[in-house]
Amino acid sequence: MPLRHLALGDSYTVGEGVPADASWPAQLRRRLHEDGIAVDPPRIVAVTGWTTDELAAGMDAAALVPAWDLVTLQIGVNNQYRGRPVAEYHQEFANLLQRAIALAGDRPARVVVVSIPDWGVTPFARDPQRDDAVIAAELDACNAVAGAETMRRGAGWVDVTTISRQRPGDVVGDGLHPSGAQYAAWVEAIAPAVRAALR
Repeated sequence: MPLRHLALGDSYTVGEGVPADASWPAQLRRRLHEDGIAVDPPRIVAVTGWTTDELAAGMDAAALVPAWDLVTLQIGVNNQYRGRPVAEYHQEFANLLQRAIALAGDRPARVVVVSIPDWGVTPFARDPQRDDAVIAAELDACNAVAGAETMRRGAGWVDVTTISRQRPGDVVGDGLHPSGAQYAAWVEAIAPAVRAALR
């Protein structure tokens, strides 16, 4: 039987600006298929612009039922964009992570968390009103608490922030969201963590 993947997140999980088959969850599915791992098309609970609390509400509305073979979680860029405190993000992320673990059948190892990329390096952020160093520092703070919480719970953590900083111009027409090629680079980092989770 093919495995079931639940992808929780925001615009990066949706693949804003790229065809549906170029989003990273879709590319991950193809990559796993190449490795001989059959996975159904991912169930995506994600909307462009969502913050942690909005994702939680979206999960409530989706009436999700365990157990999923794999749950991925990538959330927080809009918390930072809207200027919300890191402490609030930490608490809400921890609650989402606990829910993700429950949806994976209380198997933390079946949950993989993907870091928040750095939108401050993109053409969209090249504006005198924006300070890319401040954006980077705030995102690093969010990723630090999320990464620590993820590892504390025994789930998998994947850093795509570094990749986003190495490919600042690898974006779609809005100058902000990653291109399919950048998502492919993310999948190179995500796939090993997912394979380990499924073992």
